[in-house]
Amino acid sequence: MRLLRKLAGRCRTGESGMTTAEYAVGTLAACGFAAVLYKVVTSGAVSSALGGLIKRALDVAF
Repeated sequence: MRLLRKLAGRCRTGESGMTTAEYAVGTLAACGFAAVLYKVVTSGAVSSALGGLIKRALDVAF
């Protein structure tokens, strides 16, 4: 029983979750990824491909 309490105490004192600095780095990385994704999606080639795909989907006869 003492061993179980000792192990449970170790689990609670270990690191769990992210710290504030890790949240900040993760937020910056997510914003950077979003900016790159936005640039890719709004580029001419991707924009025309998506437009063509939507046009073909709307022109389908039922």
